[in-house]
Amino acid sequence: MFRRKYFDILKSRLAEPRRFIQVIAGPRQIGKSTVVKQVVTETDIPYLFVTTEDAPQQSPSWLRSVWQQARQTMSFQQASEFWLIVDEVHKIDNWSEVVKGEWDKDTMTDLNLKVVLLGSSRLLLKDGLQESLAGRFEIIEMPHWSLSEMQEAFGWTTEQYIYFGGYPGGASLITDERRWRRYIKSSILEPAITKDVLLTKRIYKPALMQQLFELGCSYSGQLLSFNKIQGQLQDAGNTDTLATYLRVLNESCLLAGLQQYAEDDARKYKSIPKYQVYNSALLSANTDSSYQAVYTNPQLWGRWVETAVGAHLVNYAKDEEYKVYYWRQKNDEVDFILKRQNRLLALEVKSGNRMLNNGVFKFVEQFPNAQYVVIGGNGISIEQFLLSDVSRLFEIA
Repeated sequence: MFRRKYFDILKSRLAEPRRFIQVIAGPRQIGKSTVVKQVVTETDIPYLFVTTEDAPQQSPSWLRSVWQQARQTMSFQQASEFWLIVDEVHKIDNWSEVVKGEWDKDTMTDLNLKVVLLGSSRLLLKDGLQESLAGRFEIIEMPHWSLSEMQEAFGWTTEQYIYFGGYPGGASLITDERRWRRYIKSSILEPAITKDVLLTKRIYKPALMQQLFELGCSYSGQLLSFNKIQGQLQDAGNTDTLATYLRVLNESCLLAGLQQYAEDDARKYKSIPKYQVYNSALLSANTDSSYQAVYTNPQLWGRWVETAVGAHLVNYAKDEEYKVYYWRQKNDEVDFILKRQNRLLALEVKSGNRMLNNGVFKFVEQFPNAQYVVIGGNGISIEQFLLSDVSRLFEIA
């Protein structure tokens, strides 16, 4: 079975002395539970793996009872070490306070009970971790699958990855696109919204959130103001509400609203968002164009290529500590701007015979400390870029 690199990260951390709760966060259907199961099957250390799907009414008492069960099993087996793994922990009411209390009890008694928590709602996990568990956890953030992973696991081509994205569960369905699209929508996108995003306390208009998500996915790689969006939505909502919902979708690693780069933060926040999916499958599943129709249309294919590049950038932005923007001034624009500390990179994405945009030179002229990189065309090939760490761009520029 294919192993993501997070297998080695988790395995090495669990081999260390008990110091931190290990938290694995990431969007749905990217293999979080699989990674944990792969690790536990390679060890002789006893463990208890539970999911909150079995919990009655998200009761905190259920989590306490599970923890006590782990202690009893550890004692009965006279084990010197034990692992407790809780999947979808964010669905338990007041989960972080319960975890804090039980973890601290074990710390006080020097019980070598190690804990792994999993959650598909990064936002809900984040709230609980910040509120109660400061100093007690390490987080392993798992992004969507990369091109290299889809190639190694399923033998995909770069072109297939650009269109179908990085959801391993749908890899065997791509020869039947209608079936693939239904799977992505019903098994991934709908649960991601209804069971993760809408559980947050910030969503007061679920229908509006759903519409914004679908519309934003279909506009990936394009700019669209909130005022124009309002005219396309059935449910009413002001621009502040839409901006808040878009931030929630971004925190959930589904859909980002990139800001325009400016040295003035106020201008960034007021800029028209450029929509960017975290997985190009989200664009393809929310449009009616088939793989063949997109691939054979240079203009459409260029948009999918840019979306795949953007998805690669936003997926690794937090891990590699850079921020992603776009830039536009009148008719001049740059596809992506990366900022890491004092480094500034302008990225222009080319596909087919598309000429280099003058916006890159205008941007460098306006920001003399910036450098530019061309992806595609005569620059770094699309495949090379999608196979590499984004940090490499800062090394070569």
